[in-house]
Amino acid sequence: MEAEQNQLVFETVALAGEILVSSGAEIFRVTETMERIAAAYGCEGFEPFVLSNGIMMTASDGRQHCLAKVRHIPLTGSRLDKVDAVNQLSREIARGLHTPEEAHARLLEIQDMPRKPRWQQVLASGVGAGSFCYIFGGTLADGAAAFVAGLLLYLYLLVAVRGRLSKIAANISGGALVCAVAILLTNLGLGSQLSMVTVGSLVPLLPGVAFTNAIRDIADQDYISGAVRMLDVFLVVVCMAFGVGLVMTLWARLGGVLA
Repeated sequence: MEAEQNQLVFETVALAGEILVSSGAEIFRVTETMERIAAAYGCEGFEPFVLSNGIMMTASDGRQHCLAKVRHIPLTGSRLDKVDAVNQLSREIARGLHTPEEAHARLLEIQDMPRKPRWQQVLASGVGAGSFCYIFGGTLADGAAAFVAGLLLYLYLLVAVRGRLSKIAANISGGALVCAVAILLTNLGLGSQLSMVTVGSLVPLLPGVAFTNAIRDIADQDYISGAVRMLDVFLVVVCMAFGVGLVMTLWARLGGVLA
């Protein structure tokens, strides 16, 4: 019975770490949360090794038995709602408010938390694109054009792409779509500064949380994880730039004006 309880605690700690890593939490936060849960449940000899795309962990029951687990976790987008929920649960566990069974069940619920409705994601993309366009120096008309481009961008990602394309292809095509829409709208008279409309419309694609966490990981001396995240951010930015550059080059060769 004790062995089963130890195994449940070990699985609970691993699940908490998996959710945090897959949701884009920084490595220091993942390690601290896992250690907090393990200590609260008396998991002896617990040693985690966390990377940006995987977790390795061991624990001992104080005798000759040792528990070990390795989990590969692909790089995905950020889910700060899940990070916040796991952190709150870990604090409650540290205060003794949950048994291992209750904590494991709650973690499974957090893992299955749905994303925001699609219409909210699309609207947020449009508002973000239009707002940043205006902040970067665009006019209200430029902001309106960026708003439309931002809406179309996330409609494309959520409806047309839907995981069918690789990350590289999705970012290249997303950047190309944004640039094509920006050119079309500015030539139709909605907006006058193509550069401002394009830059503002690209903001929803930028991996800002991943970039911030990469800097924090490097500052915390988690160099491997920080470097992996930074490489992922760099790849996204390069793909976006390639898509934009491709459309602008084609437009210029067709005799269009880039203003």
